[in-house]
Amino acid sequence: MKFGTALSTWRGIGPLCVALVALTLAACSAPVTVERISLRTAYEDINRTALSSDELSEATRTVLRRAALLDLFDAAPDTAIADLRAQAIASGMHWPELFALAEMTYDQGRRKGSKPMLLASALYAYAVLFPAGDADKPSPYSAQFQHATSFYNLALTQVLSRDSGEGTATLEGGSFPLPFGTVDIAIDQASLTFAGRPLTTFVPTMNLEVGGFKNDYRSDGLGVPMAAGVGPAPRPDVGLVLPRNLRIPTSAVLTMDDPRRQLASTQLSARLRVYTIYDTASIRIDGQAVPLEYDQTAVRALFASENKGWSRELSGLLDNTLLTPSDSGANDQLAALEPHRRGRIPVVLVHGTASSPIRWGDMVNDLLEDKEIRDNYEFWFFTYNTGNPIPFSANVLRHSLEAAVQSLGGVQADPALDRMVVIGHSQGGLLTKMIAIDSGSRIWDALSQKPVDELPVKPETKALLKESLFIHPLPFIETVIFIATPHGGSFRANLTIAGLFARLVTLPLTIGAAAADVLTNAADALKVEKDRRAFNSLNGMAPGNPVIGAVRAIPVAPGIHAHSIIPTLQDGPLENRDDGVVEYKSAHLDGVDSELVIEHQGHSAQSNPLVVREVRRILNEELARPPRASAGATEAGHSVANDNARRIARSANGG
Repeated sequence: MKFGTALSTWRGIGPLCVALVALTLAACSAPVTVERISLRTAYEDINRTALSSDELSEATRTVLRRAALLDLFDAAPDTAIADLRAQAIASGMHWPELFALAEMTYDQGRRKGSKPMLLASALYAYAVLFPAGDADKPSPYSAQFQHATSFYNLALTQVLSRDSGEGTATLEGGSFPLPFGTVDIAIDQASLTFAGRPLTTFVPTMNLEVGGFKNDYRSDGLGVPMAAGVGPAPRPDVGLVLPRNLRIPTSAVLTMDDPRRQLASTQLSARLRVYTIYDTASIRIDGQAVPLEYDQTAVRALFASENKGWSRELSGLLDNTLLTPSDSGANDQLAALEPHRRGRIPVVLVHGTASSPIRWGDMVNDLLEDKEIRDNYEFWFFTYNTGNPIPFSANVLRHSLEAAVQSLGGVQADPALDRMVVIGHSQGGLLTKMIAIDSGSRIWDALSQKPVDELPVKPETKALLKESLFIHPLPFIETVIFIATPHGGSFRANLTIAGLFARLVTLPLTIGAAAADVLTNAADALKVEKDRRAFNSLNGMAPGNPVIGAVRAIPVAPGIHAHSIIPTLQDGPLENRDDGVVEYKSAHLDGVDSELVIEHQGHSAQSNPLVVREVRRILNEELARPPRASAGATEAGHSVANDNARRIARSANGG
């Protein structure tokens, strides 16, 4: 063979050889491969759905592949959805196909903003979770079960949300379109009331981001979590009021009978019902207990942000000119987080100087997550002008509590009212002490050298002095808790800046008139030095003030359990510590049932987890204690001082 002919022949067979070699190599490679990936990537792959990405889950893609519809879904999703529905109906409506339909309609509904698609997603998901009889359904441990719950909750949230973008929901019955027909939804009107009040202005909370609370609590389950406004009672509130913009945690649930049978037709029916966290933690569907979804903290944050309670903290210290003891305006009142229901013990929270109920937010948020506390207690908040004289504010608190108990029918109508717990922070603790003691004439004797009836002052001045300074314990109070309370006064009250604020404080007309009457006509009877005769709370908390000294010396009345929680900033002997505002030796009170010292904590300790834990302990202890023998009794056959050994705990090792 000539060289040229051989070269030509090689050139002809060369490419064929290369192809044969490539084919041989391909035949040698494995058709199935395994690659190790990170556990995080594996988790993300397993849990990837249309809920969290722009891709369908692998479970749905598997259903579409088996139905030969995956490519069609990418090209014509509505047609693929309709074809899969037809196949599901023909094969008996099994849960994998229904799950795929729930995800596909959610994906398209979200992309297009189509409420018919989203409503269909919720109904398909419901059929996955709650088939009638013994029909197949996913394991509750499977990702598909959890995702079906989320498709239901998120799709229904978007269906109920108004298109206006104002953030509210509309709960209306009627006939609603679906991609394949219509569904008639009936509203349970009775569920739109709570404790005799209408529920209004529903705000979905699932997409609210909460700030300002340490802990964000959510109850996982079925339903659309919402913040519901509470309308007025048939009769005006007396004594205990509900804030005008109060909101409570609710959950809306759409149910349907025999959902898989209905979804095979074009005419469906369903029911929508609203539940509140105070009444219903779970419901029964097809004989099984189903927990409900609530966004508790989001609701409380929404209420707090709308209320703007913090905006009046400084004004509540300085501007008190227009109030009298009979005022029932927004400055002095007793408000609740929910309407009172029989059997729930009131916990009354009394804030401190230049403060407001908002400062109790973290504590209440944490305590209400304890089901035992939520089922047995309710929280009331006393708001007052903190620049007023402490005995005057304590008198307003006294009348507010008396009016609230009376308006609720008294302790005879509800014995739980006879077990009231009052918690006071700072100045609020002083108010709390003054409604839990029997003073006789001791406070007055510390203030004046003459009996009140011998003073040459007006009758109305004498009446105010007697009412504020000759005091008795409220008979329905069973427990008091003092937090960072200056029983012996606050060293900060003597500082220059405190003196400046004291001069800026304006008093209510009634107190101003009474003070002028005393200073003009009976000044010689006073034991208070002339430069300390400013009748406001700041001067009242100054160490050495005769009134605060007298109140400290009077023990809490027998039958009332007392507890102290004392924050301190420093290490070393307790007698040398303080919280930046109140010294330990001022906050310490002899004869209490328990005393907890919180180390390395400043004066504003209400949200400290150790403080919250101690309050929870005391409340649970209260529940374990048998009720008092008779309603309103002030004698219970035991002494507070001897009930329990005094306990001083340290927070450095967990209390």
